[in-house]
Amino acid sequence: MSWEQKRLDELGTISRGRSKHRPRNDPSLFNGEYPFIQTADVKNANFYITEYSQSYNDKGLSQSKLWKKGTLCITIAANIADSGILGIDACFPDSIMGFVPYEDKSDVRYVKYCFDILQNECQQISQGATQDNLSWEKLSTIKFPAPSLETQKRIADILSTYDDLIENNQKQIKLLEEAAQRLYKEWFVDLRFPGYENTPTTDGIPEGWSLTSILDNNIFDFVKCKMTPFEGNKIYYATADVSGTSIVSAGEKILYENKPSRASVLPVPFSVWFARMSNSYKILNCFGANSWLADSAVLSSGFAGFTSLKEYYGFVYETIASKYFDEEKNRYATGATQVSLTNEGLSKIKILLPTVDIIRKYSKTIEPIMSKSELLKSENYKLKEARDRLLPKLMNGEIEV
Repeated sequence: MSWEQKRLDELGTISRGRSKHRPRNDPSLFNGEYPFIQTADVKNANFYITEYSQSYNDKGLSQSKLWKKGTLCITIAANIADSGILGIDACFPDSIMGFVPYEDKSDVRYVKYCFDILQNECQQISQGATQDNLSWEKLSTIKFPAPSLETQKRIADILSTYDDLIENNQKQIKLLEEAAQRLYKEWFVDLRFPGYENTPTTDGIPEGWSLTSILDNNIFDFVKCKMTPFEGNKIYYATADVSGTSIVSAGEKILYENKPSRASVLPVPFSVWFARMSNSYKILNCFGANSWLADSAVLSSGFAGFTSLKEYYGFVYETIASKYFDEEKNRYATGATQVSLTNEGLSKIKILLPTVDIIRKYSKTIEPIMSKSELLKSENYKLKEARDRLLPKLMNGEIEV
C-alpha cells in the first residue's frame, strides 16, 4: 500500500518552545502554577505527558509560552526525537518543538506514532560535531506517511488501545507505590510502628533499634559486581533502559562473548537495584513478576544492589526506593565528570534499623502491594512489546485498517 509522503509542516504547525531568560535556571522563574516540561519529562512519559519536576511562576510564564493540552512535544536536544502528547497545558524550553495538527489534515496521535517509527532516522540526521541537535532544517528533510485523516484515526485508535491500558496500569502502579511509601514513612520516619506507644526511646531511637551504615548490618546484603560466564542469550539493561521503577525498553540481547564492557552485574532473587548516578531515580525490583531478571538479565555497572532474606525484602526494597535514600545518594555522590555514588560514599549512608520483628511485619504487610505493582509492570512490558510489533505493520500499510 502506497501512501503520500509529507513534511511535518504540511500536517500542522510546528515551532520551538520558549525560554528567553538567562540564566535559564534562575530560581526567580520557578515554583509557580504553570507546569514546565523538560526533555527528561518527555522521555519518561509513556504517551501523554502529565508529570513534571519543575513549574514556572508568572515571571517564568512571561518569558515563555503556555502550550495547550494535546500539543505534541518533540525533543530536539539531549534526547533526540523523543515525543509525547501534553495531557495538560504546559510550558517548555527551546530544546523541545511543539506540533499542533491541522484538524483536516492529521491526527496528533498518529503523528506521535510516526515519530516512534522515525526516531532512529531523526537521531542519525541530528548528529553534529560537538552536540547532537534536531533543527527544523534537518527535520524538514524527513517525510511522514500521510494516509487519509480517517485512516490515521483508525491506526491511532488501534495503537492507543495499548497505550490507554498502559496508562491505566501506570496510574495503579503509582497509587500502590505511594501506599507502600506512606506506610514506610509512618513506621520508620514518623515512628508510628505497631507498639510504638509502649516502646521506650533514647535520643529519638526506639528501644531495640539502631543507627547503622547501610553496608554494615545483618539485613542489607550488598551485591558485589562479579560477572561469571553464562550460556546462551541474556538481556542487557543499561540505566537508560529504566525510568523510575519500570523497565522502559527492550534492552539488548547479548552473549557472554560479546557483552558490553559495562555489562557486569548479574541480578539475584530478592534483590533491589538503583542507579548510582546523582539525581537519577531508577529502581529495579527482582521480585514477584519481575523475578525473571535473576535468570535472564545482565545489568550495567551503573547499578548497585542489595539482597536480603525473603522475610526482610519488603523493608529493604522500600528503603532503597525511599525519598530519604535518594537524597542521601545524591548527598554522597562524587565525581569530576559524572557525579555518582561510589561504594565509599554508600558506606556513609546511615539508616535507622528496626527490630527484626518490625521488619518482618512491614515486609509481610506490603508484600501483596509489591506483588500487584510488579504484576502491572510486567503487563505493561508485554503491552509495549505487542504494540511495538504492530506499530510498523500498521504504519507501512502492511495491515489494512
